[in-house]
Amino acid sequence: MSPLLKLSAITAVALSLGACQSLFTPNLHKPLEVKRDAFEHLKPGCAGADCPLVNIDTVHFPDEPQLDMMVQRRLLDLTRTSPVAANTNSLQEYEQQYLAQAPAHLGSYLQAKVREQHDGLVIVELSSYVDTGDTRNMPTPGRGFINYSRAQSKALRLDDMLVPGQEDAFWKNAELAYQGWMAATKVTDQDPNFAKAWPFRKTPNIALTYGAVILKYDVNTIAPYAMGHIELKIPYPRLNGILKPELFPGRG
Repeated sequence: MSPLLKLSAITAVALSLGACQSLFTPNLHKPLEVKRDAFEHLKPGCAGADCPLVNIDTVHFPDEPQLDMMVQRRLLDLTRTSPVAANTNSLQEYEQQYLAQAPAHLGSYLQAKVREQHDGLVIVELSSYVDTGDTRNMPTPGRGFINYSRAQSKALRLDDMLVPGQEDAFWKNAELAYQGWMAATKVTDQDPNFAKAWPFRKTPNIALTYGAVILKYDVNTIAPYAMGHIELKIPYPRLNGILKPELFPGRG
């Protein structure tokens, strides 16, 4: 066989193998299809501005049913502080129970949205606002993230993200991000005791976004309620040797 024919044969085999592979493995560079599902319902038989309501704005993943179920479970987790939601197993069941028991003026708002997709990761941000009748209308409990790895078909926890033994180093970098946030917002200029009144704390709300690792805080955690949900950002270069190498954008 001539060298040209041999090269053509090798190329054909390689293309054939690649085509077969693509039939059985997902293309992680192609974003997952996302379908939005948003609705608002009032208490049945009620009319007027005082009616209790449930507003749900969520997402579905037709090609990733495991993630679809995970989003529903996590949204329900955000309602668990309410006795109404203690024994509900679906968003539909939660809606029915909340509307059946909630008094006038109250409302429940749940949202799930795709914040980013990159490197085979789907970053879903979840939020809740469950009106309990408190005069300050404090959300309970607030925010959350799902860092879903399509390659592993699971949500990544912090210990899945970090090189073994590097958790303390991660939180030290998080505290540096907190100090940087205080300097940028100049909160200590207005209140010299701010850092003492609102010390750094850990948070379970961590997102592997493309630009930085994000830490999000519920209100009244590291800052007063009026400042809302604080986001701290840790640049990826600070996490060399701490974050698993394959989770750096562009390396997966």
